Amino acid sequence: MSGKLHIDIPAVEEAAKLLYIRALKLLPDDIKRGFRRLDSAETDGTAKTILATMIENIAVAEKTDNLLCQDTGIPIFNVEIGRDVEVDGVELKEAIRRGTARATREYPLRSSVVHPLTRKNEHTSSGIRVPVINIDFVDRPRTLRIEMIPKGSGSENGSFLKMLIPADGIDGIKTFVIDRVMEAGGKVCPPTIVGVGIGGTSDLCMHLAKVAATRELGSVCSDPEGAALEKLLSNAVNALGIGPQGLGGDGTAFAVHVETAATHITMNPVAINIQCHSARRASATFTPSGVEIGF
Repeated sequence: MSGKLHIDIPAVEEAAKLLYIRALKLLPDDIKRGFRRLDSAETDGTAKTILATMIENIAVAEKTDNLLCQDTGIPIFNVEIGRDVEVDGVELKEAIRRGTARATREYPLRSSVVHPLTRKNEHTSSGIRVPVINIDFVDRPRTLRIEMIPKGSGSENGSFLKMLIPADGIDGIKTFVIDRVMEAGGKVCPPTIVGVGIGGTSDLCMHLAKVAATRELGSVCSDPEGAALEKLLSNAVNALGIGPQGLGGDGTAFAVHVETAATHITMNPVAINIQCHSARRASATFTPSGVEIGF
């Protein structure tokens, strides 16, 4: 139909395959800059050595066309559908699932996805409700964007939720975040991005924490109150001295990111989701001009 962007389903499948592989091999430029920033500010000798090793690993993976980390993670796809886009939603999701399986078989990748009870691995990086596919609608004309995030278990295990009450206030939020970062320590492969979700319902709050943890470094929460809290928490987390890989140092986190949502008058849920130093992601943007692959 004239004026609309028609999405070719085989192209979506191919993009899903390529994005999974790309995300596992190439680290986005904002994360590379984050490493350089932490390295230049680090005062601990051991921490600087660890950061240097991490930076070298990034370069070697890129040079040798290899994986940044052996953990291929839980595949997550965030799909944004703009105005005047024509696509069959069911076919879109199935294409993403097929692309994920193809990447696992054809590259080949280690499948990290198993049945939660039997622990059976189908070796497709897929299973019940996996890949995780989040679909949203945005005010961009004739554009469909697919973001792929492979979420490793080390950092995903650094996930926490607490149903605070209004009386806990901002101090209750700060205490919960700092205590959980200390509890996670080096198990989440710092330096990290600490994602904090505040408000909504319990499930929305956890989703917001994941959105925050996988946001581009240098981006700022659109809520002014959330943006102010980001700065405060980032400074507090990096004052803990946990450091790279939990062995001490100034650079515990690249940043703390916050996302907020309105909530009920009698509650204030707070969630944390942590992204490890290998903060991987890749994206494909479909427009009338074609498909652009990036981060």
